[in-house]
Amino acid sequence: MEYEVKTSPKMLYKLISSDEGLQQWFAKKVIVTKNNFTFDWGGTTEEACLLSKKENDHVKFRFLNKPDHTFVEFKIKVDDITKDVALLVVDFVDSDEKEETIELWDKQIEDLLDVMGL
Repeated sequence: MEYEVKTSPKMLYKLISSDEGLQQWFAKKVIVTKNNFTFDWGGTTEEACLLSKKENDHVKFRFLNKPDHTFVEFKIKVDDITKDVALLVVDFVDSDEKEETIELWDKQIEDLLDVMGL
């Protein structure tokens, strides 16, 4: 899924990679211990490990309650010509959960845009 975001890659990266940033739009509470993230959505808690990150480029997590080959990735894409910024979200789900997952991410990204004042 790709979402247009009218902000700098640096600002977007802070919101997708840090506990402070993620708490503003992704989860009610985020606790980071080394490469482990605990996401609390106010009743539901999930653990994830950070698989990779590159400043102003991407962050990739594997949720520990999901199969090993799956991950969630936030990737910052900058158009070479227009310099427009987009956030790509990659999330592995079963085919019967696809529509629900798209709706969930649409809502999450709406929250992210609200935090950025967009």
